[in-house]
Formats: sequence, C-alpha cells, structure tokens
Amino acid sequence: MPTAVRALRGATTADVDSPEEIEARTVELLEQMFERNGVDHDDLISIWFTVTVDLVSAFPASAARTIGLGDVPLLCATEIPVPASTPRCIRVLAHLTTDRARNELRHVYLHGAAGLRDDLPG
Repeated sequence: MPTAVRALRGATTADVDSPEEIEARTVELLEQMFERNGVDHDDLISIWFTVTVDLVSAFPASAARTIGLGDVPLLCATEIPVPASTPRCIRVLAHLTTDRARNELRHVYLHGAAGLRDDLPG
C-alpha cells in the first residue's frame, strides 16, 4: 500500500487535575500510540488534543513537547460537556503518514477511557 495520510485516535484519563498527572498520562498515551503503530517522528503531521472541562491545570500539548514534539503542530481544545461522559478525559487525534491501511491502525484507549471505543481495532 502506498503512503497515505491517516488519523490515529487515543484517549486516557487522569486520576486528578494536576500538571504532573496530565503530563504523565499524555506522554504514556502518545508513546503507546506511536509504539503500537510504528510511528516515527517524521511521520507526524499534527496532533489535536481535547480535554474534558474538569482538566484545567495544564495543556496536553505541553506534555507532548517534553518528548520532542515541539516541531509538530499541536492544538488543545475543550470537549463539549456531555452529561455522564467520562470525567478527566484526555483525547488525542494524530494526523500522520503511514503505509498501513486504515483498518491496520491500532487506536489506544487507556485507564478510565479503555471502554470508550470498543468498535475500533485496539
């Protein structure tokens, strides 16, 4: 399969709203997303992060910069506050180039977000 632009999803949760917890959970999620899918730094186009309204102490993009992603376009936003949604949730949408087919991508859902998307390959 020729190289294509694809989107890779992931989500995790923080136990508390603290800069340290947001950084640790964001880094863990990104590293697992990249490892499971053979993503190299140069494959990355951009990464979009969202957080639920109960996470306000740090930007997930700041955590991404700690692992060398400062030259990748990064954006943070707040999720819409849907009642009964997963609390303290960090979501990631990474755009990348890959030789993998869409159905070969392994999306990553950790901690309290593990059951959010059981319809996607994991």
